[in-house]
Amino acid sequence: MSSDTAFGPPGAQPATETTRACQHAARRWLPLTDEQSFDDARRGHVADLPAGAITRANGGPVWNLAAYGFLADEEAPDSVHPGLWRHARVNMISGLFRVCERVWQVRGLDISNMTIIEGDSGLIVIDPLVSTETARAAIELYFAHRPRRPVLAMIYSHSHVDHFGGVRGVIAETDVEAGKVQVIAPKGFMEEAVSENVMAGNAMARRALFQFGPLLPRGVRGQVDAGLGKTTSTGTVSLIAPTVVIEQPVERHLIDGIECVFELTPGAEAPSEMIIHHPGLRVLNMTEISSQNFHNLLPLRGAQVRDALAWSHYLDGALQRYGEQSDVLIAQHHWPVWGGEAVDGFLRRQRDLYKYVHDQTVRLMNHGLLAGEIAEQLQLPEALLADWACHGFYGSLKHNVKAIVQRYLGWYDANPANLDPLPPAQTARRTIAYMGGAEAVLDRARADFAAGEYRWVAQVCSLVCHAGQAGDPVVVQAGALGADALEQLGYQAESATWRNAYLQGALEWRHGPPQLPGSHPAVADVVRAMPLGLFFDTLAMRLDGAKAAGRHVRINWSFSDTGEQVLLNLEHSALTHRLGVQHPQADAHATLTRATLDEISLQRLSFAEALKTGRMAIAGDPRALLELMAMVDRFERMYPVLGPRPAGAAR
Repeated sequence: MSSDTAFGPPGAQPATETTRACQHAARRWLPLTDEQSFDDARRGHVADLPAGAITRANGGPVWNLAAYGFLADEEAPDSVHPGLWRHARVNMISGLFRVCERVWQVRGLDISNMTIIEGDSGLIVIDPLVSTETARAAIELYFAHRPRRPVLAMIYSHSHVDHFGGVRGVIAETDVEAGKVQVIAPKGFMEEAVSENVMAGNAMARRALFQFGPLLPRGVRGQVDAGLGKTTSTGTVSLIAPTVVIEQPVERHLIDGIECVFELTPGAEAPSEMIIHHPGLRVLNMTEISSQNFHNLLPLRGAQVRDALAWSHYLDGALQRYGEQSDVLIAQHHWPVWGGEAVDGFLRRQRDLYKYVHDQTVRLMNHGLLAGEIAEQLQLPEALLADWACHGFYGSLKHNVKAIVQRYLGWYDANPANLDPLPPAQTARRTIAYMGGAEAVLDRARADFAAGEYRWVAQVCSLVCHAGQAGDPVVVQAGALGADALEQLGYQAESATWRNAYLQGALEWRHGPPQLPGSHPAVADVVRAMPLGLFFDTLAMRLDGAKAAGRHVRINWSFSDTGEQVLLNLEHSALTHRLGVQHPQADAHATLTRATLDEISLQRLSFAEALKTGRMAIAGDPRALLELMAMVDRFERMYPVLGPRPAGAAR
């Protein structure tokens, strides 16, 4: 057994007796004797990943699977749920794999897989990982064992960054422009790929630290997995626009001798997504509509709520149309499913997983149960629990139930007492006062911790922290006790994302928010692809309405390289824009290139610097633009999540 005396965040504590009892209880009902996942994951293995870490050009780390070497131990330590430990170990089976004739995958070089299909004269690559550095390493691993032939087609299965970000590590944009490589994507791909994380980008980036645990040390008391894979790489993200867009619900394309049936599946795992069937190869690629775990209906980082009912329908449609024509099912995460009978059973269980949770949640919702009550009550049937692919290593049953309720009913639970509650800080202060004060609460919380009531201890410690001021001795004590409670909850969690969130929370309660650069770095390719309207919508979202009160400003914008024109209007503390419009009596008229605006968006240049250097010209009153820009917020990237906010901060 792995020793859990090391490999954890600073201050990490061992599993308590209560946690050890939970882990031993889980071992009694989990199907731990089922080794099929390991067999499937190893099948077709040709070569290991390159030794050592993947780095940037400057030597900075991007990917290091060797950090998870502690997972070599078969028996789970008491600080990791035994189901999650098993899943994390299967996710360690990595390298280059031959799936079948002409179909190859590289697994374990990022959170996602790269699929490579050998055409008659070149290659079709599906999903080039997150980063250019890992994508380049993946394609070079393939070329080390197969003939070096040109990539003729790049397919993006959907609009999440782990399925397009590494594209420039595999193909060159000059080859795309020259027609040597076609880039294929589902309808709506560019809009969704660019807008994903833009409007709520700062908050999503902060929350993603809790979901994926990238700042947690790898180890038995730290980060062990991310469900879909080990974690996300941290290299250079890129994007090349598609040249072929799949517009119809089902389209058949012949690409270098390989028949590809593309079927759109919007609104489930991603707003823009498709699955792919290759009839001649008898291979069904479910991309991310099915995976070897229960997926997210609402990720912890935040997103638009996904449609569990549509998701189930897509799975059943794939089963009907392609199941009998497929000998192997692959996806862009995890390992394949082999054999027609196994493919049939896998798709049926995945279909019924999403349908059961949807239907039972909505049934109980219509009985008047609240989201938290349903999440506490609902359990999967034994027939689904017997399948490891139905376990919540990524999405969890509890938070998926709450997502379904949110999709149908929203945040309000219909109790008027909760229609306009006091904000968190005021609620915390009054609740703690009612409970006899912070010291009395902590005394009781310590006793509850000793009794193993970790969920409640975490809740009341959060109240104490939000009721006090940063640095108060009682807040420090509450944070320390709350961290201990979150840590035990993390050890007990079967979901990798819940574990990461709990352990990141414990880390921040003990040591404060991470010390990272103040602003989230923008991705150059994404900024350049951003529609002009989205740029001005994002600018408007950053306007401080109080600073703009009583101001009325109109600014015309002209882009000399693209010919585009925009009218920006500030009125009633709201910033609106009209594309293709100019106002004859605008306060100012700004002329610049789109390239200059991109530099400003990437925070490499300010509006003031652009004026000073002549990269932007202003006719009329230049103060109108500069004063408007002074009303625009800059976001703090590492704002506090668990503790009290600094005095004067937005609450």
